[in-house]
Amino acid sequence: MKKTTLFVLLCIATISAKAQNDLDVLLAAGIDDAQHFANDYLASGTNGLMYSMNANWFNTADAKPLGGFEISVIANAATVSNADKSFLMNTDLYNNVAFAQGGSQQMVSSVLGENNPDVVVEVTYDDPIFGQQTEQITLPNGIGNSSANLLPTAFIQGALGLSKGIEVKARFVPKINTNDVDISMYGAGLQVEFTKWLPADKLLPVAISGLVAYSHLDGTYDLSESSGISGESQRLESSINTWLFQLIASTKLPIINFYGGLGYINGKSDSDLLGTYRVSNGFLTTEDIVDPFSVSSKVSGARGTVGTKLKLGFFRLNAEYHLAKFNAFSVGINFGFR
Repeated sequence: MKKTTLFVLLCIATISAKAQNDLDVLLAAGIDDAQHFANDYLASGTNGLMYSMNANWFNTADAKPLGGFEISVIANAATVSNADKSFLMNTDLYNNVAFAQGGSQQMVSSVLGENNPDVVVEVTYDDPIFGQQTEQITLPNGIGNSSANLLPTAFIQGALGLSKGIEVKARFVPKINTNDVDISMYGAGLQVEFTKWLPADKLLPVAISGLVAYSHLDGTYDLSESSGISGESQRLESSINTWLFQLIASTKLPIINFYGGLGYINGKSDSDLLGTYRVSNGFLTTEDIVDPFSVSSKVSGARGTVGTKLKLGFFRLNAEYHLAKFNAFSVGINFGFR
């Protein structure tokens, strides 16, 4: 759970742990180059997470009556395509980075993939004593490997029915604190059933409703032990915010029901590399870099949803699939009353 939901944070730790001097050298080559690479490297991962976070906000269009409630344990997973495991790195857009084997463009691993074989780049920097210097470094792999095809998330979710077809929802991940990682996640939604406003709504075989939902993730990864770079208060802080707008339709049968809908997701992820990094420029000199850079990514796009729900008294089970830029599937175990 920690590794998958915090891959935005852990990818920087991966860079440090697998090649402890790489981040040091990238910063020495220039903050702009380090930021450029980090932004492209992280983008597919953060985007996939935003789609995974927004699965299973609903399992029916039939809003609960006043006082009706449901408590759910939900597991989601966005699928990762081969295209998401790499990105085209163009060194013409960098100031001090070039591929060791020549050429200016090459597909390299994103945070979701791996380089096989390794990709080596030459980083050039100015040493105040020895002049221009060049070092070779190996670009980092992602948190997974070529066979890792899922980005999972999990939540506890609650729903409560109000009057006139209105239902409020909330989901959260309890705050997790470890030696290196702090994470918290929450969300809130409002679902309104339009068919409840019709005079003969109880006679209709289907229900139609609309949903608006907001999700937020905060995470901090302490880099002090793993970075391999001297300094103070080294950490990566990440914030993800998403909005979901969804039109839902479902059947109204006693035991097994089917639901689906069309939706639109909009989201943004911001990650800040913070603290002081004492970067070596050659053998004799160092430079303090404070709060080196921030990277961000955005998603926006439509999605389609199909799902089914089994209801056996107090117990319900649902499963669904989403078609979008990152396809996703989800299952939920639900307990409650109408």
